[in-house]
Amino acid sequence: MASPLIVAFGEMLIDFVPDVSGVSLAESSGFLKAPGGAPANVACAITKLGGKSAFIGKVGDDEFGHMLVNILKKNGVNSEGVCFDENARTALAFVTLKKNGEREFMFYRNPSADMLLKEEELNMGLIKQAKIFHYGSISLISEPCRSAHMAAMKAAKDAGIVLSYDPNVRLPLWPSADEARKGIKSIWNYADFIKVSDEEVEFLTKGDPEKEDVIMSLWHDNLKLLIVTYGDKGCGYFTKSFKGRMPGFAVKTVDTTGAGDAFVGSFLVSLANNPTIFKDEGKLKEALVFANACGAICTTQKGAIPALPTPADAQELIKSASK
Repeated sequence: MASPLIVAFGEMLIDFVPDVSGVSLAESSGFLKAPGGAPANVACAITKLGGKSAFIGKVGDDEFGHMLVNILKKNGVNSEGVCFDENARTALAFVTLKKNGEREFMFYRNPSADMLLKEEELNMGLIKQAKIFHYGSISLISEPCRSAHMAAMKAAKDAGIVLSYDPNVRLPLWPSADEARKGIKSIWNYADFIKVSDEEVEFLTKGDPEKEDVIMSLWHDNLKLLIVTYGDKGCGYFTKSFKGRMPGFAVKTVDTTGAGDAFVGSFLVSLANNPTIFKDEGKLKEALVFANACGAICTTQKGAIPALPTPADAQELIKSASK
């Protein structure tokens, strides 16, 4: 049986990662060119794990844009929903890796092609074939992309498609922290599934992400599942009927880029294949163990898409951890 389609919507760009960790951008003597952009990473994570995905977004009609679309194709992602802009460049991000593998970003978007996707350029046919529609918040920052995002999300909602939201906070891209909070929360109540990191919980609530009442302040009535990720400490899950924590996996971290996207991609494959997961705690826990393993493996090498795991990689880590 063919896997149900998951459509990811948003930005795809080039991350330039220093070839040496722990130096500032100014001190770095060389950079590795890595494809990135959270929704595109998720789309690639899905196909690498045996799922079926499509990506909808816009890149520049330049060498980087064509390179990115080729990477989608190489990874088995349907790219029929990608448009090329002749007048704007593909977005670039320079990423500083600190000694612990954590990151800082510097973006080049003035405006970049992904910000210029228009509602009339959306491949609505592709969206309506999806079982799950996944998106972030970067596509909400400016017009016309915001209107395209809203139209795509509404079409998916009206078609009864599951909406998956990973806000993926990138403060340097927003006019201010308050604008970011407002923008991210403006579409909060549409989603069936939301994944946030502990840092994002803290940013959105100004509270302690370890406290349940703080996390539950992010709950809304249409939500079926809220997941909070705690880096290598695993994740917490919350539904209407049950809640709990799942431990993470200890690995040697090189670069945390894409770890959350590997986690989300893995979880969405499980959800597409088994929609009852929202109501079945046993199945949910199984899916989260697998997603935690995928997120951990992704941190063991540089770049997001090149570091995405296969099912065999994840099974191996789970097996070795249980010994």
